[in-house]
Amino acid sequence: MAPSELFSLSGKTALVTGGATGIGRMAAEGLAAAGAHVLIASRKAAACEAVAAEINAKGYTGSAEGFGGDVASEEGIAALVDEVKARTDTLHILMNNAGRSWGAPLGEHPYDAWDKLLKLNVQGMFHLTQSLLPLLRQAASAEDPARVVNVGSVMGEVPKGTTTYSYAVSKGAVHHMTRVLSNDLAPEFITVNAIAPGPFPSKMTDFALGTEDGRAQSAKGVPLGRVGSPEDIAGALQFLCSRAGAYVSGAILPLSGGMQSAAPISLFNEDL
Repeated sequence: MAPSELFSLSGKTALVTGGATGIGRMAAEGLAAAGAHVLIASRKAAACEAVAAEINAKGYTGSAEGFGGDVASEEGIAALVDEVKARTDTLHILMNNAGRSWGAPLGEHPYDAWDKLLKLNVQGMFHLTQSLLPLLRQAASAEDPARVVNVGSVMGEVPKGTTTYSYAVSKGAVHHMTRVLSNDLAPEFITVNAIAPGPFPSKMTDFALGTEDGRAQSAKGVPLGRVGSPEDIAGALQFLCSRAGAYVSGAILPLSGGMQSAAPISLFNEDL
């Protein structure tokens, strides 16, 4: 099979939540570049429409359309599902990217942060996936499963997110939810995987990566010596959602430049 066929998403419809900025924006463009029709949703409808227009202006084989959608409440999820159903009766790809972060020192981490983070990052992700199962089932087949890709974090794998307690724990929950859903949905020909990004420039990480000096400082903690790029996200999504990734389910794909397996010191201190 030719590489162009192996990674093609031509004829597929995808939904990317939180797709107007950051990793969601990178993924949406990567999916459209591979031929998919991408539905981009976030709380800011105008921003989604603008990003869709930018993607469509680049001449990719795929296309995009943007609209408003909120995954932080049961009512918002129901409205988003209705919006998706108004645009398609078949969903080949669901990328659960909508999320938020919170940082505060131990002893000062607010009580409400846990509710806000878990409600969106975990509960909202699960309920949206559950609500869209009829459309995913319409796209599913043994040869070409429907795909769910959840956005986790390297902080959900290793304790590297200082002060981001509720966020890190929520992403650990996303990783385990990915495995649980894969176990249940693989027999229905729906794969469920997660990506676990390290540092990527985005609105959420702008406080640390918004400057060249900040990115350079963050890169010192990455074994591969750099922060992530749009191509890293696009390539991962094109793999997981195309024929190339059709036999992968229940995986947590690290996109952190080796951070997930880095050790602070040698076991026998021979480098000291």
